[in-house]
Amino acid sequence: MRKILLHGCLGVAVLLSLFPFYWTVVMATNTTQDVFRNPPKLTIGPHLFDNVQTVLQSVDLIAPIVNTVLVALGTTVLVLFFDSLAAFAFAKYDFPGRKVLFGLLLLMFMVPTQLALIPQFVIMAELGWVGTLKALVIPAAANAFGIFWMRQYISNAVPDEMLEAAHLDGAGFFRIYRSVILPVIRPGLAFLGIFTFIAAWNDYVWPLIILLDPNKVTLQVALSQLNVGLKQDYSVLMAGALIGVLPLVVMFVLFARNFIGDAVKGAVK
Repeated sequence: MRKILLHGCLGVAVLLSLFPFYWTVVMATNTTQDVFRNPPKLTIGPHLFDNVQTVLQSVDLIAPIVNTVLVALGTTVLVLFFDSLAAFAFAKYDFPGRKVLFGLLLLMFMVPTQLALIPQFVIMAELGWVGTLKALVIPAAANAFGIFWMRQYISNAVPDEMLEAAHLDGAGFFRIYRSVILPVIRPGLAFLGIFTFIAAWNDYVWPLIILLDPNKVTLQVALSQLNVGLKQDYSVLMAGALIGVLPLVVMFVLFARNFIGDAVKGAVK
């Protein structure tokens, strides 16, 4: 009985979690009048292609999609490389100020992201990067969560004996990183890569501030142009939201086993 109750509660939690996405699909496949009638229509309708066509006629999404893919991939690659390098140093090397630096890193979790927007914009302006995709990719390379996650993963997954054996063979820092560390931490990198890609894909505030050229905007900023005027067509808005989130849903479904499994392993360790 207890097991049945537990599974029932989990089922209800899953349904509650999936309902917002289902409601987005319902709104995207119906008209605004269907959705806001009393009682509202809760079934998938036949107007998806009409709403998507309206989105494509209202906003040019080709360049924003390309920009978003470039930013998400570039951010993911840099985060995986630099954060794993820093994590390797924090986890396995004893250097002056290590504890202080790691403590400052942990303090970064307590600083709201919004507080860094103005200083970050000033730095980008001094570098002449305002309005460029570099301003989205480069600052994201140093990620506090990424360093912390990989540091914990390396500390538990890589035994010190492996490093000692590599040192005896005359391997240096980067040789050990490439030949010893990377093969062991691939599951952790996979989780961090998916997490980073999703975060970069969904980022809205910073691209809205830093990208001034309409041809350089990302997908989320481009879709926000649908939300203008006094009269809103919410079905078209939800169709745009569906376009923005569908690639992430497909990616998550394809890699869900690795994503969840590696997250659980990291939590256990």
